[in-house]
Amino acid sequence: MRVSRKQPTSGELGIAALVSIGIGGMVGGGIFAVLGLTVQVAGAGAYLSFLVGGGVAALTGWSYARLSVVVRSRGGTAAYLDRAFGRRIAGPLNLLLWLSYFVMLGLYAVAFGAYLAALLGLDPNGGWRKILGSAVIVCFAALNLLGARVIGRAEAVLVYFKLAVLLVFVVGGLLMVDTARIAPSAFPSLGLIVYAGALIFLGYEGFELIANASEDARDPQRTLPRAYLIAIGSVIVLYVLVALVAVGNLAPKTIASERDYVLAVAARPFLGTAGFKLIAVAAVVSTASAINATLYGAAKFTYLMARHGELPERLGEPIWSRPIGGLLATTLGTLLVVNTVNIKGISLMGSAGFLIVFAAVNLAALRLVGGTRTRVALPLAGAVACIGSLATLIAYAATHTPGQLGVLGGLLAAAVVGEGIVRRFRRAPQGRSESGD
Repeated sequence: MRVSRKQPTSGELGIAALVSIGIGGMVGGGIFAVLGLTVQVAGAGAYLSFLVGGGVAALTGWSYARLSVVVRSRGGTAAYLDRAFGRRIAGPLNLLLWLSYFVMLGLYAVAFGAYLAALLGLDPNGGWRKILGSAVIVCFAALNLLGARVIGRAEAVLVYFKLAVLLVFVVGGLLMVDTARIAPSAFPSLGLIVYAGALIFLGYEGFELIANASEDARDPQRTLPRAYLIAIGSVIVLYVLVALVAVGNLAPKTIASERDYVLAVAARPFLGTAGFKLIAVAAVVSTASAINATLYGAAKFTYLMARHGELPERLGEPIWSRPIGGLLATTLGTLLVVNTVNIKGISLMGSAGFLIVFAAVNLAALRLVGGTRTRVALPLAGAVACIGSLATLIAYAATHTPGQLGVLGGLLAAAVVGEGIVRRFRRAPQGRSESGD
């Protein structure tokens, strides 16, 4: 992809708007989708796992903040990778990012299905979560085909609604926490805590949306770094408190049996049935709006990749003035993930994909920003943190769930092989050689 060299000096978005974009991206559906899995793996240490994931996000957020100032483009992540490494390396990474959106959408869809099933009195642990999850993907794909983006226009309102509900959950729940359940003596091994932190990293992934708005930032050198810091810092605090309340109010057996909708279950001891329903409604609304926004964004991302030679040309041909080919491809890929991969596998695949891409973004910051020792040390630390988290995921999966490594390997192979096939077939009609690219 080509990076815009336009460097506007003013824009419409101030710190408050940029922070809202970042928080909305992170708290879209992530906490509702990954909390139960985190608690099941890390137990009493779940809140520390959210600190681990947040630390990686904060380091990577610094790299994004610097890149957002230097390379101001709505292409965001893809633009940074293209500028830093060229299309041969950036192409597979951008394709991996697109495939990771499938996984993230799949996680949101499964969470939507589980919470909606619980709300309707159906069995959330049975087939309903996949049926309802598939249905919501199809519904929002159809709405996007029709050009209906009512939920997208209401996203700002939904962000505040989600935050208000979670704050009610935290304030009410902290008063009822059983401290014995969150005491260090109840912690699992450090390895499990770190593994869980890496496993739920995609719960923080949404801060990258600030980068896509960087062209419209007002006083970017001041507002962009602060927006990343405030957004990521606020979400770390929120996630840690939510995890504390969940672990402090539920027995381990309850968490294990009701993992997929654990946030609603955790509200019942201190908010009663009304609290259960309130959290379930918030989860359904949050995951639905996140699915809508991610489908729309992924369709545009697919369109841009196709237009710049990183996906088949047909996906870059507008239909009815909209990127419908990319929308359909993303929808089909997401449905495949929802119906063939378990939720733990979905989280592992998604987090691994984003950790690889974000490690590359940190390295891109090293190449494009440079400067003082601090400006070199922080992106390097971010890259090491991403790679270390990825290694933790792989090591744990290799000894406990080796089958998931095969699925992850398939995702990575699809990115590399797929990009190679696209490049070959796009060059063939013109008869261009490899050196002429």
